[in-house]
Amino acid sequence: MRLEAITWERLGDLLAERLLDLRPGDGSPWLRIAFDGAPAAHPGDLAERVAEALRLRGRPSAVVGTEGFLRPASLRLEHGHHDVEAYYNGWFDTQALWREVFGPLEPGGDGRILPDLWDPVSDRATRSSYVRLPPGGILLLHGPLLLRHWFPFDLSVHVLLSPSALRRRTPEADRWTLPAFENYARETDPAGTADVLVRADDPRHPAWGG
Repeated sequence: MRLEAITWERLGDLLAERLLDLRPGDGSPWLRIAFDGAPAAHPGDLAERVAEALRLRGRPSAVVGTEGFLRPASLRLEHGHHDVEAYYNGWFDTQALWREVFGPLEPGGDGRILPDLWDPVSDRATRSSYVRLPPGGILLLHGPLLLRHWFPFDLSVHVLLSPSALRRRTPEADRWTLPAFENYARETDPAGTADVLVRADDPRHPAWGG
């Protein structure tokens, strides 16, 4: 895929414009968009930019991060603090995401989604209130490893870092997770399967295609 240089602001605007013309594939009143990328790639920052661009265009959206749907530490860390297989397959509560985020946005749903469920710092339930996304609203879900769960996304954006950039920008304490992203690239090929690819090796100068 040929990538073109762009600014983050312009990218947020172009993605918002694209979403205004997009229709849900299953007849739902809500679009569901993925912003996929390793934590070091900060896919949530792009999701927030798109949300602001949508707001300026009068389109409601809800930004949800998968870090708010971590499983309790007793389950995540059952096999130790640096277990790559657990991080890859068991850190995120995908069942809760299906139940609390995607289920309410299916055809016939009520649009009441839970923005987060679990606080990883306190390791307790957040007790957040449900928010209602009105018909025509857009879910902007961001987090790592999103494209391997068969979530019903209407459009997927992958923020890519080369292996060297991923290592360089990942804090040393978190570099034990890097093999999980190698597995993800090999098994899921997010750079090849996402609808929109954003390369962010240099965070000041992204490039995109899609």
